[in-house]
Amino acid sequence: MSVQTIHETNTTSLESAIQSAGGNAVELLRNSTFRPHTFPVAPEFTNWRSEQAAWRDSCALLDQSHHMTDLFITGPDALKLLSDFGVNSFANFTPGKAKQYVAVNGDGYFIGDAILFHLDENSFDLVGHHTVINWIQYQLEIGNYDARVERDENSFVRGADRSPKLYRYELQGPKAAALVEKLTGHPLPEVKFFNMTEFTIAGHRVRALRHGMAGQPGFELFGPWDEGQDVLDAILTTGEEFDLVRAGAKAYSTANLESGWVPSPTPAIFGAAEKEYREWLSVDALGSLGGSLDSSDITDYYVTPYDLGYGTVVKFDHDFHGRAALEQIAEKPRRKKVTLVWNSDDVTTAIGSLYEPGTPAKYIEMPKARYALFQMDKVLHNGREAGISMDLGYLSNHHVMASLATVDLDISAPGTEVTVLWGENPNSRKPAVELHRQVEIRATVAPVPFVQEVRDSYRKS
Repeated sequence: MSVQTIHETNTTSLESAIQSAGGNAVELLRNSTFRPHTFPVAPEFTNWRSEQAAWRDSCALLDQSHHMTDLFITGPDALKLLSDFGVNSFANFTPGKAKQYVAVNGDGYFIGDAILFHLDENSFDLVGHHTVINWIQYQLEIGNYDARVERDENSFVRGADRSPKLYRYELQGPKAAALVEKLTGHPLPEVKFFNMTEFTIAGHRVRALRHGMAGQPGFELFGPWDEGQDVLDAILTTGEEFDLVRAGAKAYSTANLESGWVPSPTPAIFGAAEKEYREWLSVDALGSLGGSLDSSDITDYYVTPYDLGYGTVVKFDHDFHGRAALEQIAEKPRRKKVTLVWNSDDVTTAIGSLYEPGTPAKYIEMPKARYALFQMDKVLHNGREAGISMDLGYLSNHHVMASLATVDLDISAPGTEVTVLWGENPNSRKPAVELHRQVEIRATVAPVPFVQEVRDSYRKS
């Protein structure tokens, strides 16, 4: 296939933009004007506090139709392509299964992850943030694979004049199973975690991925877009009996903090080996870098799959890009993914500085406080750098501000006291960054996933 630049609105390549910024990727990304994240659905249907409570107390309906990119990969070599660049095992990956797909660079550092659906024989759908999707599309276009792709951008990129190819609705919470049984008129089938089944809803065939965000049986329902409204209407009508609550973008953006998924670590694509990829990739297909981590060396922002808790999905049963380097990393992982519970007094003081004379602390937005796509804040322990906090938000179900972080193994035990450095010094030129001062906020290491029921459900799956 011919090589072409993936872009949204800008045809300038990422590599050209880096060179225009003096050859420093950090300088370019730290002052990028691109928004931190986009959820092109209603911010709230009621209020985000009640919507967060729904996946704990009843059932939450989350609309995933608009904020993710789909890369449909078909052909005899589709599985080979995915296997060549995925750290996962594909030994028993048959139609009807899904997995958290993870890709690394040649040095074993994390590029991105997405959900990979094995739809039918030689037919796959890679769904998620475009970081890893761009990487896989590039490898197909420059490689010798008998496969083809169809790309469906998220609704923000696609524009209001075009509909998504698929609807995607997620039902999560303790009443989700009963709701699905009532919707389908049949007992809930035995479906293992991250396996698929099929339902008939409103007369339509609906594919369903067994999920478990809230520690209860939950499902991600998907099918052709033109059938989506019928399915949605049926869900809403039936859901009244089960206290169904529609969750908007604000609540949805915090769901990962309870389940433990880090949305967007900095992709490791800035080495000499990835230069041609950066020449292919548009600058606006990436995003902005923010936070108190202030190294001028972009590799200091890299993480490994082990840093992010993906060690269990790494399987050395096949050859893949970066395998040799990752085998060495696996022998001596340096960090572990944890939840950090931020000290309430320190958070209150930081927020209170907005109402005092002088320069305040960086604004802590509610419920999600990430102000860059790649949010990278320093974690300190006894004054030394000991990790990176990568995603922050307020969990009304637990009345805490919490972040997902990767920290040195020697401080990863629950109960360990650390400090997060919040805010930038100097302040960057990103639109979401106002004049502010950096502050230290104490935090306590907690398990990940943060919610006990979620941890238990993941262990059983």
